[in-house]
Amino acid sequence: MSLLNPLLLGARRFGAGIDVGARGVTLVVLSQRLFGGGPLRIEWLGRVPLAREVLSGAEIVDRQALIGALQDAFGALPPTCAQASLRCAMALPSGATLLASMPLARLAAADRGRRAGRVDLSGLYTELEPLVLAEAERVSGVERSELAVDWRVGPLALECGVASVHEAQVTIAATARAHLEARIECAAMAGVALCAMDDETHAALRAMRHAAAFELPSHETWVALWIGADGVHGWLIAEESVVRTMRFPALEHADLVEALRDLADAGQTGCAVVAGNLAMLHGVHFSLADIGDVLGCPVLPFECAPLADADRPLDANLLHDPSCAVAFGLAMRGVSE
Repeated sequence: MSLLNPLLLGARRFGAGIDVGARGVTLVVLSQRLFGGGPLRIEWLGRVPLAREVLSGAEIVDRQALIGALQDAFGALPPTCAQASLRCAMALPSGATLLASMPLARLAAADRGRRAGRVDLSGLYTELEPLVLAEAERVSGVERSELAVDWRVGPLALECGVASVHEAQVTIAATARAHLEARIECAAMAGVALCAMDDETHAALRAMRHAAAFELPSHETWVALWIGADGVHGWLIAEESVVRTMRFPALEHADLVEALRDLADAGQTGCAVVAGNLAMLHGVHFSLADIGDVLGCPVLPFECAPLADADRPLDANLLHDPSCAVAFGLAMRGVSE
């Protein structure tokens, strides 16, 4: 006798990704089978334009306009999505998010309770929290009361329930609390409950890695590039792990060519996947072909089309728009968490 209701075997978990930017509000809805996993399915792609004056960098200038755009975006959902329990995630501009990483041993040294670089896991996060908040305040130059901070520790080597801190890193993400609260409030006033906020570059990288899993051999070394309002972010990925990162413009790079070469580090790159606003490449007199020439590999723009079912009617322009990577990556988070 089956322990599961046959009707539940076809049930799906839905996640929505919301990217608010100069191009408007982009909404992507993904779903996956609740039992047994299986491939992600694109349920909806939509975009509602925003007037240029609605946003000023990371600041929301006209909240009512954004609320209206969010209502329009969700109001266009098909019944299958509108009636589902959507886990919604929204992006924060990368320029508004500060990321820092440091050895756990450095923070542990500040705590006199640590001994020989080992720590009891049961109290690890409670003991580290004030140290992490102090570090976020120091790096950002913003008082901790005005910051929203997220952080994680890893990897930890475990021995009998005790963690060795010597190899572990603490990764901190911080943003102005005002930016976070403004987006949560606008979403709530539009009738949307957010379950997560994420940096746009990391959401885009999540989408590109998902696409690369279908397009590239698992053992191949490849480059992911995100082109956003604050510049180009790059990652060199080998054996499914990020081994090197890059950001341009930066003081250490004279131009984008040098930045890309430093990212590849004279290694053999099998492919490059590029997402974001590709038109911004023209501002630095660059093209996808130029990226391929520098890296010595084929270049593939991120597209939702190869990941969509051919028989599902979706916006053809958005299916081939590389800037949809952020909303796609956010929706992936909504499905998986």
